[in-house]
Amino acid sequence: MILTVTLNPAVDKTYQTGELFCGRVNRMRSMTNIAGGKGINVSRILRQYGREVTATGFLGGFPGQWIEKELLETGMKCEFVRISQETRSSMNIVADNGYVTEILEPGPQITEAEMEEFMDRFDRLLPDCSIVVLSGSAPRGVPDEIYAELIRRAAAQGKEAVLDSSGELLRKGIAAEPAVIKPNRREMEYVIGHRLNGREGLLEAAAFLRRNGVSLAAVSLGNRGLLMAGKEGLFYARPPRVRTRNTVGCGDCVVASMVMSRMDGLGEEEMLRRAVALSAASASCLESGSVPKELAESLYDQVVVERLQPEQG
Repeated sequence: MILTVTLNPAVDKTYQTGELFCGRVNRMRSMTNIAGGKGINVSRILRQYGREVTATGFLGGFPGQWIEKELLETGMKCEFVRISQETRSSMNIVADNGYVTEILEPGPQITEAEMEEFMDRFDRLLPDCSIVVLSGSAPRGVPDEIYAELIRRAAAQGKEAVLDSSGELLRKGIAAEPAVIKPNRREMEYVIGHRLNGREGLLEAAAFLRRNGVSLAAVSLGNRGLLMAGKEGLFYARPPRVRTRNTVGCGDCVVASMVMSRMDGLGEEEMLRRAVALSAASASCLESGSVPKELAESLYDQVVVERLQPEQG
């Protein structure tokens, strides 16, 4: 069983329009709602591939009830803590000119009692899981050290943790030595403290992560591909060309793919190729956090992988 943690879920509203104009009335052509939040996106992708998933985090109000109903219909198990305030909404505005605009609400205020209940529930769920996925932002009232604490609790029970977050949540989480992380370039620059320029910058990032106990990292470079740094070396993968419709959730596809590959015992180069194929297929879909499986399989052989640095001694 895979345990996913989504501290700040959302009802993801995806709008389609011709073009978005600031300061003017914008009428949308269509709108769809899905259960969202990075960890929930990961959970939905894992369920698409038939993996057993238990999702936890915080849910509140009618939006929270709606999200849980949507998730239960996919066959996953839900172990969310019910909170007094409502779960947030997020808007993804997809324009025909190729621009995707995200409007993200901050999320509810979590009380001390709700926080304590979540920590107790997390500890109770740990023994039955094989790997823990920690994804996304945290709502108000949740400390920046939350992911670091969850990683340490998982490690104490011999469970690997996968971390995909940003800012202080990521920086402090890395200090707890998660098994896998998936930042993008900008998030990695925040952790290191300066810009990462060219290949030398990527090599520096890989060395930094190894020094800090992270055994495997995938650094997203947007439409330029994915960098993977691990025990088998440093690899760069260039994605195949697809007709991009919505890039929201592509990083979550990478996380889900890496979790599946790691559980299946695949090598890092193979893991990278699969992750890029799934992410590229997802970008061709309007619905975030969804993978056209046949397309992903067809894109697999089109992913170009280059070794930048040999296996570490």
